[in-house]
Amino acid sequence: MIEVSTLSAENSADVPSVSEKSNSGVRLPAGYRPSDQEEFMNPIQTEYFRQKLLRWRSELLEEANQTIANLSSESLHRPDQMDRAQIESNAALDLRTRDRERKLLQKIEAALRRIEDGNYGYCEETGEPISLSRLEARPIASLSLHAQEMHERMERVHRDD
Repeated sequence: MIEVSTLSAENSADVPSVSEKSNSGVRLPAGYRPSDQEEFMNPIQTEYFRQKLLRWRSELLEEANQTIANLSSESLHRPDQMDRAQIESNAALDLRTRDRERKLLQKIEAALRRIEDGNYGYCEETGEPISLSRLEARPIASLSLHAQEMHERMERVHRDD
C-alpha cells in the first residue's frame, strides 16, 4: 500500500508556503505543523489534515489519469512477441497498482467524511485520540496504534484457522 512518505516531499509533509483559506474559513498558517502542545483536533489541525488528504487524493487521481493516457496510447500491434509481452506485463502491473490506489482513494474519502463529521483523529473502536505522529505518517488511520495491533493480532489468529 502507498504511504504518504512515498509522495514527493513538497506535497506530503509540507503545507503550502502561502496561507490557504479552506471552505470552513480556517486559515492555515504558512509552515504549520500539528503539535501535542495544542488542543487535539482543533480547527487548524483538522484543516491541516484535510489539506494533506486532498493533496494526496489529487496526486493519486493524476497518476490514474496518466495511466489511462499511457494505456490508450500504447500500441499492441508490434510484430515482436517479446515487445508485446513486455507492454502487456507493464500494463498489468500498472493496473494492479491503480487498483490498490483505488482502494486507497476510498480510505481517503472515508477520512475526509470523518473530518466533516467531526470524528477524524479519534479511534473508531475506542474513541480515544489517535496520536498526531500516527496521523502524520498515515492520515487515513482510523484506529489507534493499540487498536490496530489488536485488530492485526485477531486477523492472524483467524487466518490460521
